[in-house]
Amino acid sequence: MARSPLIRFGTSTWTYEGWQGQIYKKSYAKSAFARECLGEYCQYLSDGDPLFRTVGNDATFYRAPTAGQLRRYLRQIPEDFEMCCKVWEEITIPAFAKHIRYGPKAGQPNPRFLDAALFNDLVLTPYREAPFEAHTGPFLFEFQQHGMPPQEFCGRLDVFFSRLPTDFRYAVEIRNPTLLGPAYRKVLEDHGVAHVYNHWSWMPPLAEQHRRMERFTAPFTIIRLLTPLRMTYEAAKKRAAPYNTIVGELSEMRKDTVSLVRQAVAENRNAYVLVNNRSEGNAPLTIQALTAALGAV
Repeated sequence: MARSPLIRFGTSTWTYEGWQGQIYKKSYAKSAFARECLGEYCQYLSDGDPLFRTVGNDATFYRAPTAGQLRRYLRQIPEDFEMCCKVWEEITIPAFAKHIRYGPKAGQPNPRFLDAALFNDLVLTPYREAPFEAHTGPFLFEFQQHGMPPQEFCGRLDVFFSRLPTDFRYAVEIRNPTLLGPAYRKVLEDHGVAHVYNHWSWMPPLAEQHRRMERFTAPFTIIRLLTPLRMTYEAAKKRAAPYNTIVGELSEMRKDTVSLVRQAVAENRNAYVLVNNRSEGNAPLTIQALTAALGAV
């Protein structure tokens, strides 16, 4: 099961210097590490096979990538490797938080929220120009907690996905548990979009999310293991640093992940599992434990 071509494991990102000596054995100049280590990440073996067949790209949440950046990734990744990129936050946040990095936009409504034309022009165009399509995993639309009524959110999501090209794949990650249910599920099903099962501070456990969703909504599914439940991001970060060992096994998270992956494969769906260091302390070790559990009879 763990070696099924339908399953892809990866970490939320690949640029952790705390993995030197574990994943990274080469010597890198500090200024070059983030640019050059992806190739070694892809080559990391566990029991003779590549452990990582995908990776998340969190940086694209803050700025859409250029074609040049994508070409740099192309020079480092193998043929059968996919990158799951977060979608630029200008498209996924209804209003800008009161944070210094937003400058004069802080606290203001976002006029480009779910702007399909902007997504097509500024996000998808570089992937076509690179060209990066063959290595593009599902795009991750991360929606932070917001106060938008469920009916309005689902309606706007429905219109948005109806305007996107169908030669890419899309997945939605929500942080509002009240959205889990028939209306949200129908929007995703109508457009072949996956729900991202996210193990995150204030979301229900993964199994409970699936119970509320009732079924998978696309030919693929994505599981993101982010933080322990009922723990803030800041506390999870402090607990996990410097990300070089398991600081606390999350047995329910592991069990639910294995169950969801097994169900997806049984239904001939692709399963992407992206693990963050802040879940258990060291994402590669969590992945190795999950692959071992999948391989167990």
